[in-house]
Formats: sequence, C-alpha cells, structure tokens
Amino acid sequence: MVPVTMEREIFNMLSDERLGYACMEPTFVKIRAKSTAVKNEAISQLGRGQRALCMFRILYDHSSRSAEEYYGWICYLLDQPGYWNSVLEGLQFFGDTPLIRLLEESKELFEARNLRVGTDWSDAAITDLEADPELHEAVITLYTQYQELTAHSLQIIAGYIRAHPEEFIVFKDGPV
Repeated sequence: MVPVTMEREIFNMLSDERLGYACMEPTFVKIRAKSTAVKNEAISQLGRGQRALCMFRILYDHSSRSAEEYYGWICYLLDQPGYWNSVLEGLQFFGDTPLIRLLEESKELFEARNLRVGTDWSDAAITDLEADPELHEAVITLYTQYQELTAHSLQIIAGYIRAHPEEFIVFKDGPV
C-alpha cells in the first residue's frame, strides 16, 4: 500500500493518537463497510509496520470509548478468523507486551464465561454485562487497565512512526 501523502509540518504537529489514525485513514476508507475478502486483501497489501498499525487501530478505534465496546469488540475479534492473532502480532511488532498480556487475560476471562454459560463468541452482546454482574465488574476493571495501557501504546506507536516515517508517509515537500 502506498504511504500517506502529508505535509511535514502537519506530521510534526499531530498528536500521537491522530498520527496513527492519519497514517491509516486511506486504508480505512477502502475497507469500511466492505466484505471480509476486500478487508483482508487491503490489509495484506500493507507493509509490516503499516499492518501492525492497522490492526492496532482496528482494535483501538472500536474499543476505546466504553467498557461495553471493549467487551463487544474483543469478542468480535475473537470470532473473526485471523483477526485476533493479527492484532497480537501487530502489538508484538511494536513491543507492546503489557497490552498483549491484558488482551490475553481478557480473552481467558471471556472464554471462561462462554464455557460457563454455554455460548460462543458470536453470541456476545453488550446486554451480557447487564445480565451478569460478575462479568460487568471484571470488564470494568479490564477496561480501566486497557485505557491506561493504550495511552502508552499510542506513544510507542507514534514514536515508531516518527522514527520510520518512510514506512507510513510520503512528504509533499520531499524525502525525510
């Protein structure tokens, strides 16, 4: 995938959170509301760093606003073939071990709950949290940790992008 074209001044001014999003925005425009095949094809065309960033953003952009979103999106990613492992591989690329650990802990907890109540990943719904106070409390705790860890993740990823802009950006005013 062709890196994003951007003015150097904008690149330097973007916050850590916005920088990562700006680097992936053209890809997200291509895959938003498209079939799994189209999404997988677009993601497969990304470079290694771009793919790692893309998978982080797929996780982060859908799970960062509330504990309910966190629960629902983790279950969704686990239900989609290849997505969960791709998110973990992306985090591994950036060396984000603490977030990997939290996601694995979340998976184990949600998996145990699924076994206890006899459901699959595809059955997960936000209403599960209303019906299961124990699950709700656990998700709130995990989500609080998630918010803390992803603030650091955004810094790590932006640091990588700033150190390797050629993997993500083509500057309008020429090479780095």
